[in-house]
Amino acid sequence: MTRTGSDYIEGLRDGRAVFIDGERVKDVTTHPAFSGAVRSVARVYDVANDPANRGVTTFTSPDTGEQVNVSYMIPRSAKDLAHRRKGLRLLSEQTFGLMGRSPEHVAGFLSGFAARRDVFARGGEEFADNVVAFHRFARENDVYAAYTILPPQIDRSKPAHQQADPHLYAGVTKERDDGIVIRGAQMLGTGMAIADWVQLSCIQPLRPGDEAYAISVMIPVSAPGVKVYSRRSYAAGASSTFDYPLSSRFDETDSLVVFEDVFVPWEHVFAYRNLDVTAKQWWETPGHLWGNTQAQIRFSTKLDLLVGLAHRVAEMNGVGSLPPVQGTLGELAAYASMVTGLILGAEHNCVIDEHGVAWPGQAETYASVTLQSQVYPTMITMVRDLCGGGLIQLPSSARDFRNPEIAADIARFVQSPGFPAKERVKLLKLTWDMIGSEFAGRHQQYEMFYAGAPFVVKGRMYRSFDFSRGSALVDAALAGYGLDGVADDAAGPAAPAAGA
Repeated sequence: MTRTGSDYIEGLRDGRAVFIDGERVKDVTTHPAFSGAVRSVARVYDVANDPANRGVTTFTSPDTGEQVNVSYMIPRSAKDLAHRRKGLRLLSEQTFGLMGRSPEHVAGFLSGFAARRDVFARGGEEFADNVVAFHRFARENDVYAAYTILPPQIDRSKPAHQQADPHLYAGVTKERDDGIVIRGAQMLGTGMAIADWVQLSCIQPLRPGDEAYAISVMIPVSAPGVKVYSRRSYAAGASSTFDYPLSSRFDETDSLVVFEDVFVPWEHVFAYRNLDVTAKQWWETPGHLWGNTQAQIRFSTKLDLLVGLAHRVAEMNGVGSLPPVQGTLGELAAYASMVTGLILGAEHNCVIDEHGVAWPGQAETYASVTLQSQVYPTMITMVRDLCGGGLIQLPSSARDFRNPEIAADIARFVQSPGFPAKERVKLLKLTWDMIGSEFAGRHQQYEMFYAGAPFVVKGRMYRSFDFSRGSALVDAALAGYGLDGVADDAAGPAAPAAGA
């Protein structure tokens, strides 16, 4: 069944060990660093649970017949992918695409794992059973899972087992009859402080000798020995929601997660000391594609917000009818439309595998992921140019409006036709929090490195693209002429086979 926001909030009061500003947090639901994000996630749950939205945000559980969150769907057709897209879009709109590790993200990975249990069965049928069972548990309880799948940046020139301390990277330190014990640390725990469970694994290539780190497990964030060290909170530093409307509500925070002899029962282990399964869980299941499809739907929502802000600011400043400004807005709209089109293209070009599972088009999905790191900074710079100096001459805070003398001058000098001072300042404060604040800077860094180092992302695109199409055209072009001119039998490439 779907979960309510209050259910989610109550579930976070579990004694978890979250640290920030030198102290352990007593309650993440009320602490100023996390409470805004907690309320935002609670709203996502409430929107998904609303009977008016369930036709979009839910699907029927194959086990119970109850309506469950669409993020845990295993799509088996283009129609299913469309259903999933529409639901994920509505949920992403609740956070304006600004929470990259919302509950829907890792749910896509878990669904992809369960869709292809055969990959995990290579390590033993019991691990495949564990994957399917945990997916069922997460689906029926609407679990918010985050993940830590990158080792800390300590010495990337050496593999995990050659680090100065064998327990710097999170890995197995002990095997017991009832499970395993994990020790070490992992990054980048985005959303970790406010999630229910963490998937601990590794997406970077591991080498022979790294078997202790070749694992995939699920751990409650409140498990004994799990310690979450959050970066500085932008929400806690926000003077008010009016001044920082995004920072105060959507800062999901990023964390270093330390596993200090954390016990994991066997039923929560998906891969154990297995280099092959740990690597292939991402690429031979649709998990990575489904997780990244969700991420691109979320990214599309974020770009729509950015375009909307640019259009509104141009309108407010009275320059929306100028051809150069319309050209800038048109280019911004083109970038946003490109991402949306790639999402739809991946859905249209889906492939149904031998297990009856629908994989979105890989080339379209990874094209969007590849361009993400270039598109976002480009658009941010364009919006900066469009806004000009108006963004940096705003009143110091909402309190200025409560001082009659200050408010009178603001009302006179900080206004535009149709936009009284408060409305103008409100719009520009929102825009600044999107493109210029510390929160905004983190988002630009996040989108630039969302999928890893650029060469890694481009390499994934290289492996996903069908170069044979271009090669066929090259062959046809070369065959069409020679030293004596156009060949008598010149023709284009052969027509594709039916259904290709």
